[in-house]
Amino acid sequence: MGKIAVYPGSFDPITNGHVDIICRSSKIFDKVIVAVAKNYQKSHLFSPEERVSLINEVFKDNPKIITDTFEGLLVDYLNKINVYVIIRGLRAVSDFEFEFQLAQINRKLNYKVDTIYMMATEENLYISSRIVKEIAMLNGDVSQLVPPLVEEKLKEKFKN
Repeated sequence: MGKIAVYPGSFDPITNGHVDIICRSSKIFDKVIVAVAKNYQKSHLFSPEERVSLINEVFKDNPKIITDTFEGLLVDYLNKINVYVIIRGLRAVSDFEFEFQLAQINRKLNYKVDTIYMMATEENLYISSRIVKEIAMLNGDVSQLVPPLVEEKLKEKFKN
């Protein structure tokens, strides 16, 4: 079966920071499942299907990257697919505190689960989906923050 890890998130939209973590993870693991969270209580710019489609297109040439969606608890999803390694990206100390809590509770809910953290590269330290959406909404240039396809889709979304 090989070494498999799950990189969960909302990816609304996928940014160059996400792409970097996914690419680097794919050098360590045989397969990386990019698990798009379906959280209907949050309002998202892109639907889960659109987010999966964008990720699939960005990684169309990398067979080690698989996309999927999940609802509910991440540990339940991990049990369902029988994978117990989570990849998470860290940008700053503020990320660490939240991510540390998540890792601890996931481990408490399922002792098999381990979380591996990857530090953001210097050029991606400041990128977040929220900031990207805000810049795009105000007609700012996001070309250095997201893949070209995502930039195009953001422009379509905020065309009005």
